[in-house]
Amino acid sequence: MTTATFKYLGPNTYDPSPSAVFPQKAWTKVDGGGHSFTLADYPRPVLNLRGQEDNFHTDLSGFSVHHAPATEKEFTSDSAIRSGYYAEVEQLLRAKLAGVKKVVIFDHTVRRRQKDSPRQPVQQVHIDQTPNAAAVRVRRHLPAEEAEELLKGRYQIINVWRSIGHAASDFPLAVVDWRTMAPTDLIKVDLLYPKREATDDGDDRGKEALPIGEGTEGYEPRGETYGIAPNEKHKFYYYKDMTPEEAMFLKIYDSRGQGLPGGKEGVAVGSAHTAFIDPATPKEAKGRQSVEVRCLVFYDD
Repeated sequence: MTTATFKYLGPNTYDPSPSAVFPQKAWTKVDGGGHSFTLADYPRPVLNLRGQEDNFHTDLSGFSVHHAPATEKEFTSDSAIRSGYYAEVEQLLRAKLAGVKKVVIFDHTVRRRQKDSPRQPVQQVHIDQTPNAAAVRVRRHLPAEEAEELLKGRYQIINVWRSIGHAASDFPLAVVDWRTMAPTDLIKVDLLYPKREATDDGDDRGKEALPIGEGTEGYEPRGETYGIAPNEKHKFYYYKDMTPEEAMFLKIYDSRGQGLPGGKEGVAVGSAHTAFIDPATPKEAKGRQSVEVRCLVFYDD
């Protein structure tokens, strides 16, 4: 176990709905170029998952860890990731999750803690998609008739996360056990992307760039995430020194999650997560590099 500082939405710097005090919905920029709220630091204990992997599952806690070496090693070629690694990710999901009938991979992000990298580790406790945003993803990435049929059944968004090149000792990934979260922890936040040109094909993969500026000019909302309000009951876990031969499933959304229409008791909706600074990380540790592949997963039931 270690104790670390985690960045939550700062109290009194946002409102769940627009008001006279906060006339605009909270927003954040996908490229790390700013947000409308402040972040507040809270110390929390973080438990190591190693040796107790069998106690956690995407349905119970919202995450799971698997030994899963990949053929792709460097993740420097966007086309190689799409043509080769995507297939490995789909095979892994089908092997570890029961009843999967269809997988649609719609996005990936490579993060490198290097000065010139357009995507850095994100130090904010969050969940990538709200229920509304998840449904939008289904309709965006599948033919209209098929999408409406699939939306009637169980579907999830799962991110498959792994380190690149070396162990993720620097800025490791922490996850929150869904069973320790409350509905009031979840605050809807608009996710802003750079505005598209008229000729843009609508595919954001491989187009990461450094922020345009500090404000919202040149950006538009194209997604919705959950920022997380602080809660002393949250239990944080991490997979210490996670290697490239290991993969973590992060559930972002589950249409059968507890508390949702048609949801099932005890089924996690998702898992809040964040990069954090582990005070036990050696000074000589290499900067964290990681890849996360975002997947729509559809089930038979």
